Amino acid sequence: MTEPHRVEIGPSLKAAREARGLSLSEVAQNLKFASRQLEALEQERFDLLPGGTFVRGMVRSYARLLKLEPEPLLEGIAGRFEAPDAGTLAARYSQPVPFSDNARRSTFVYLGVSVAVLALGSLVAYQWYREHKAGTQMAAKRAPEKRAVAASAPRAQPKTVDEPSRTEAVVKVATAAPVGAPAMAKAPLPVAKIASGVHRLVIRCDEEAWIEVRDANERMLVSSLNPKGCERVVQARGPLTLVIGNAQHVRITHNDRLIDLVPHTKLAIARFTLP
Repeated sequence: MTEPHRVEIGPSLKAAREARGLSLSEVAQNLKFASRQLEALEQERFDLLPGGTFVRGMVRSYARLLKLEPEPLLEGIAGRFEAPDAGTLAARYSQPVPFSDNARRSTFVYLGVSVAVLALGSLVAYQWYREHKAGTQMAAKRAPEKRAVAASAPRAQPKTVDEPSRTEAVVKVATAAPVGAPAMAKAPLPVAKIASGVHRLVIRCDEEAWIEVRDANERMLVSSLNPKGCERVVQARGPLTLVIGNAQHVRITHNDRLIDLVPHTKLAIARFTLP
């Protein structure tokens, strides 16, 4: 009785690959196997490969890539692998999963980019936290003095700046009004026009934000951590220097004109001067 014809698996795959003009590295890139594993398969060095199941998977994928029928090649593998005992199985499954060189390189690149992005995000958050904490501590240490300045500045400024314009408005209205109507002449006082060189700021906080405003004499007009929904009105002679924390959630109107804070913002903190 003659021995059944033995299918040459490795040489068949190698011949089909060379007929298609493919190199081992090109096949490895397509199948995501290492070139050394494909070389061992073509040489039928099955002892260098993880096991029968792994070899069958390689043969099936290799045959499909080369447009070959995988079944005859798979039948040729039957009987070439002995059933492993428990010790062999344990040793096999303790081996690392084989990865191709390209897959390993891509994994390292992905990990490197992820670490860099996390580091950059942590640096930005830490910088904002440091400035926010420093401002809060400074405000806590100088709270009595700053509250006094912030409370007195809006009242003291109109006496030196707005008083002439208010007096002028009263005189004009009193001259034009009918006799016997003095009460009507005083009604426009709260909405009198702002004198030349005086800034009127309306600061609205959509989220919690730190606000500092200094006048031309470096006096602190506002220095506080403001809650969400807070609105502050500052009226003083310029130039005014502003520091706004969490600037993307703050809107500032200067003399009825909205200010774009984006060009002045760095790491969520806006710093600028209104001349």
